Amino acid sequence: MAMKARVEAVLNVGLRIPSIMLLEVLYRWDVSSFFQKIQRSSLSNNPLFQYKYIALYLHYVGYILSLVLLTLPRQHLVQLYLYVLTALLLFAGHQLSRDYVRGELDSGYEGPLYLEPLSMNRFTTALIGQVVVCTLCSCVMQTKQIWLFSAHLLPLVARLCLVPLETIVFINRFAMIFTGLEVLYFIASNLLVPYNLAKTAYRELVQVVEVYGLLALGMSLWNQLVLPVLFMCFWLVLFALQIYTYFSTRDRPPSRERLLFLFLTSIAECCSTPYSLLGLVFTVSFVALGVLTLCKFYLQGYRAFMNDNAVHRGMTEGITLLILAVQTGLIELQVIHRAFLLSIILFVVVASILQSMLEIADPIVLALGASRDKSLWKHFRAVSLCLFLLVFPAYMAYMICQFFRMDFWLLIIISSSILTSLQVLGTLLIYILFMVEEIRKAPVENMDEVIYCVNGTYRLLEFLVAVCVVAYGVSETLFGEWTVMGSTIILVHSYYNVWLRAQLGWQSFLLRRDAVHKIQNMPTASALQLQQHNDICSICFQDMKSAVITPCGHFFHAGCLKKWLYVQETCPLCHGQLKSQLQPTSSSGAANQNPAEVGQEEGEPQVELDPEEDTQAKNTPPMQTPAERELGTDLPSGSSKIQPKECDPAAESSTSPEADLNDDGSCSTSDVHSSS
Repeated sequence: MAMKARVEAVLNVGLRIPSIMLLEVLYRWDVSSFFQKIQRSSLSNNPLFQYKYIALYLHYVGYILSLVLLTLPRQHLVQLYLYVLTALLLFAGHQLSRDYVRGELDSGYEGPLYLEPLSMNRFTTALIGQVVVCTLCSCVMQTKQIWLFSAHLLPLVARLCLVPLETIVFINRFAMIFTGLEVLYFIASNLLVPYNLAKTAYRELVQVVEVYGLLALGMSLWNQLVLPVLFMCFWLVLFALQIYTYFSTRDRPPSRERLLFLFLTSIAECCSTPYSLLGLVFTVSFVALGVLTLCKFYLQGYRAFMNDNAVHRGMTEGITLLILAVQTGLIELQVIHRAFLLSIILFVVVASILQSMLEIADPIVLALGASRDKSLWKHFRAVSLCLFLLVFPAYMAYMICQFFRMDFWLLIIISSSILTSLQVLGTLLIYILFMVEEIRKAPVENMDEVIYCVNGTYRLLEFLVAVCVVAYGVSETLFGEWTVMGSTIILVHSYYNVWLRAQLGWQSFLLRRDAVHKIQNMPTASALQLQQHNDICSICFQDMKSAVITPCGHFFHAGCLKKWLYVQETCPLCHGQLKSQLQPTSSSGAANQNPAEVGQEEGEPQVELDPEEDTQAKNTPPMQTPAERELGTDLPSGSSKIQPKECDPAAESSTSPEADLNDDGSCSTSDVHSSS
């Protein structure tokens, strides 16, 4: 069943390629210019010129028939091709019969066949050919009435009966007329089949549109016709024919430079119509998909197919090619100009493929560097691919600068390759840092700061490249030729690649600065508190030789909590907000501080105070952290009230053995640490 399904899929694509080829030929053939050439090169009474309008109508009919063949169901399409094959076999039988009769007329021998070896050989060859034709026709049409296809055997039978040669000529004509009448009778008997088929198809289309809509109809046709594979196969056939035509008309092989020119001109010849352009788009998409699949396989082996990423399907490269081709009017240019423009478009497509390869390789390389995998082959594959992505984009940018004069558009094109090389360089540096940490067998101090500096450096370089592109474009617009398209591109490039990059970088810097201020304002745990806590860091699961204490009384490594604060400003354990009052204290003061009296999570009951203390608390202004004083922000009203924290009995037993719990589960305000 699997083999049958594959054969049906191949037939479904292969049998529709001639219809697209016919559309390609009809689009390239300009009927009006054809008849104008005939009128200029010949007399005005040329019979071909009289049928000009008939040819125009046939031209449009050819379009309709091609579209019908393209959308015809596979079963009817196979049957139609069988009919066409039968007609071709009958024509071959007619040619064999005519050649035999012509050979007998040229020899002039009318005696018995067995007395003339040459005549006997001609008869035997013609007889075998006619028998094969009749057998194939009966097999194709699935009928046992073989006599329906045996009319071309009549001249052979007449020759066996020693009929004169002049009579055999008339018998051959009769056989041809009889075969033609059979074909006409078959066509007339099936004349209503196209109408009934169109009527049935129209009824089904109306039902599908009423029930599911036009979108479902389009998706159904897309899946049934397998349009991407169909147009790709059509373009490959067209490209192969173009290459074959070139080499068949050349005597000597071309040089290496000539091969590159041949490749570009052949592609340019094969994208001169909308149909061939779509074929090139789908071909580029499948080539990109193949390259990305090979990249995954090279990095991960067969495991890459188990965790396939649906993002990298190659459609981005195909859509990029289509947009650039439509925007530049590619199909309307001459072949040489089209090849020139295609070289730039294909450069952009290759740069997009390299960027997609980097998106695949970056997480794999970093995960391999952070893991304890000691497989040298895996590391070699990862590093070698990164080196390729580091060198090849830069080489592409260098080569295209050698062939073209630098301008704003070319600078935009090569900037993508430069950015790819910069990103790969940052990935390799982080990978090297991970490997150094692995070789040392001990964590590197402030590793996250080093990685942040590496990332910040190549992000800054990307930002500088974008600024240079914008500056060059602005200078070219001011001192050169101003265009609306160029100004629009400058504005878009300035917003997405300059303004947004700067905004994201500044936000990242502010988050890190705020996190550092929060960590500095948190109390540091003393040795006695760490001994009483006797637990690991809940973020990295490592022993704590030093720690900071959050307002909710939890212990963490300072570096681990700082990385957590880059993401969100809550406690990793109880998810309490860490935006409450954080007053800078010394380590000695931190030992006397009761974490239960520092802050309260949202929704917890407040501690009742004496009236005098309550009045004093209301009149006392809230304390602010240095970061809040620097930013000039005020605490919300009521934040000065001291609120108890929600306690975990198991956690409190390790830090405060004498702590009692109220009936509602909150800590009593009379609880103090035994260390105080």
